[in-house]
Amino acid sequence: MALSGIICVEVPKLKLNNGKLMPAIALGTYLGFDQGGVVKSVNKQLANVVMNAIDIGYRHFDTAAIYETEEEIGEGIRKKIEEGAINRDDIFVTTKLWNTQHKREQVPLALKQSLNKMGLNYVDLYLMHWPIGLNDDYTFSDVDFMETWRGLEDVQTMGLTKSIGVSNFNLDQLKILIKDASIKPVAIQVEVHPQMIQSEIIEYAKSEDMVVMGYSPFGSLVMRYGMQFPGPKIDEPVLVEIARKYNKTTPQVVLRWQIDRNVVPLPKSTNLKRLKENIDIFDFKLEQHEIEIINKFHNNVRYTLPSFWQTHPYYPFEKIDNPQANPFLNKRKE
Repeated sequence: MALSGIICVEVPKLKLNNGKLMPAIALGTYLGFDQGGVVKSVNKQLANVVMNAIDIGYRHFDTAAIYETEEEIGEGIRKKIEEGAINRDDIFVTTKLWNTQHKREQVPLALKQSLNKMGLNYVDLYLMHWPIGLNDDYTFSDVDFMETWRGLEDVQTMGLTKSIGVSNFNLDQLKILIKDASIKPVAIQVEVHPQMIQSEIIEYAKSEDMVVMGYSPFGSLVMRYGMQFPGPKIDEPVLVEIARKYNKTTPQVVLRWQIDRNVVPLPKSTNLKRLKENIDIFDFKLEQHEIEIINKFHNNVRYTLPSFWQTHPYYPFEKIDNPQANPFLNKRKE
C-alpha cells in the first residue's frame, strides 16, 4: 500500500489483556528538557512529523501532559482523518497523567484537559507517568499511587480512555498495584535499551499478560543531552555483524531486539529518513543467540534518572550520592 508515493508499512498489533489491540511500535514525541524547561515544537514541526509518520505506517503515538506535545499530536491525527487517509479507530494514542494531578478527583480533569488539547474524544491508553505524587508547587505529596490508580479506573469507566497502565514503576510497586487494582493495567512503560534490558519486569509483565513499552530504545547508540555516553555505538562490531546479516542498520537491529523480546519500542525522530528506517523492522527476526548477544551489553545504565525526587517514598529507582538539583523547583523560583 502506498500513500503519496511512500511505502506504508503494515505494523503488527499486540492483543492487550482487555481484548484491545496495540500497534507493536510507537512514535515517541518527547522533545527533551533543557535549561528553559520542556523543549517545544516550533512552527507546527511535530504536527507535520505526525502526518508524515501516518503516511509511512505509524499508527501508535506516545505523548504525555508534561511533554507539551499533545496539541500537535492531535492536530496531525485530525488532519489525516479529515483527508480520509485514516479513521480514528486506526490510530492508537497513549498519553500520561502528570505527578501534580495524582488525587483521585484530579485524574478525570487532567485527562479531559489532554483530550481538549488533542481535539479527541478519548485516548487508547492513559498511563500514570510516575508513582510519585507532587503538590502544585512541586513539593512532595502524600497521595498514594493506589488512590491515583482509582482515578485511572474512573476515567476508563467513564469512556475517556479505552485502557489504563503505568510508567516508571519498579517491580515491587507494579506487584502492589496489580494485587489491589480493580481494573488490571494493560501495559507498563519503562526505559529499555541494550544497557537496561529490564528482564525482570518483562518476565513479570508476560506472566500477568501485560505489554511492556520501552522508551529511549537506542540507549547509547545516539547522543543524549548533546553528548555521547559510554556503551555500544552505531558502529559497535557485534551489532554491525548482525545488521549485515539481515541487510539492516544497527538501530534497526536494536529495535527488532525489542520486538523479539515482546517490547513495544518508542523511537523518537523528526527526520523522515529515520522515521522510515525505524518502522522498517517487521520483515526479519533475530535468532535467540543474537538476542542474548545484545543482552550482554546490560550494565544497569539509566538515561532517565530523576534523582532530585529520590527522597520521595515512592521513588522507583536506586538512589545516588549526589542527586541533581530539581529543575521543576528551579523553574518555579525564576
